[in-house]
Amino acid sequence: MPSTEQIDATGISHYSIPDFKFLDGSTLSINVAYRSFNPSAAKVICIPTCYGGRINSTLNFTSGALKDYHVVVIAMLGNGESTSPSNTAEGQFPQLDYQDVVKSQYELLTQHLAVKELEAVIGFSMGGQQAFYWACMYPDFMKVSIPICGSAKTSPHNWAFLEGPKGALLNSIDYADGAYRAKGISPVRGLHAFGRAYCAWAMSAAWFREKIWQKELGFETVDKFMVAEWEQSFESWDPEDLLVLARMWQAADIGVLRKDGDYTKALEDVKARVLVMPARTDQYFPPEDSEIEVKHLKHGELAVLETVWGHIGGGGANDADTEWMDKRIAAFLSQ
Repeated sequence: MPSTEQIDATGISHYSIPDFKFLDGSTLSINVAYRSFNPSAAKVICIPTCYGGRINSTLNFTSGALKDYHVVVIAMLGNGESTSPSNTAEGQFPQLDYQDVVKSQYELLTQHLAVKELEAVIGFSMGGQQAFYWACMYPDFMKVSIPICGSAKTSPHNWAFLEGPKGALLNSIDYADGAYRAKGISPVRGLHAFGRAYCAWAMSAAWFREKIWQKELGFETVDKFMVAEWEQSFESWDPEDLLVLARMWQAADIGVLRKDGDYTKALEDVKARVLVMPARTDQYFPPEDSEIEVKHLKHGELAVLETVWGHIGGGGANDADTEWMDKRIAAFLSQ
């Protein structure tokens, strides 16, 4: 579920990169937001944020599997904490690509934090896609990649799912064809429509059938759950941030990092050990896609999270799933 609060700045630092060159050729001075946990530890792990995630709402495993590591949680460009459409002059934020996001994180780690090597990159959802890009873009800088409920390439089904919430927002009256800022409009109706269109995809059919929204979350009806957790939760988000990230998610494909564009060969090129952790009931990053990816990885391992919580099971939505992931991550890192 999306982060429900306005940005929590607790412990967050920023690194400025002047004249950062984006993949689309544009140049912009940017700020990358991050938070360091246990910075005195020798081994460093990077955790990028996910879609709808903020630094302080990101599952970071620092009380479990990663307690002895220096963990750096980094806000990907576009999420509202790092440089994004919402904090950039209107019309000046470029088209965003995962290569831009990972490049900015690499510069933060190497130029500002003086990191010489990453023990791992661990990420959920869009963070998982970043973990794949990291393994391809900086193969000699990291040892392990752990994508959780993510993929090396966005599938056509995943792409189509995103068109639903995007369309609900883009066609809302208060989005005003993108002129809401200029007109001084708060696009609440559009954000509510975005969240309502997104909601059913995030959990599984079994989750709804078992009425977990009632039994574990305490909501009287599904509608009340949707309003509180999916409509109102997106009120803290800027529409353009949501849209720029959704478009980047839709365009994800590590194959573009090769001249021949073949993402399976890009997977074969990965040097890092990779623990691919899909959720059994994830509707848009299904385990079947992960099985295909692992077949092409030289050092890949598949660990399927058995859960009815769907996609959000991989993001820390419940304690049992989080504990299972924590143990698998600890075991994999110890190998």
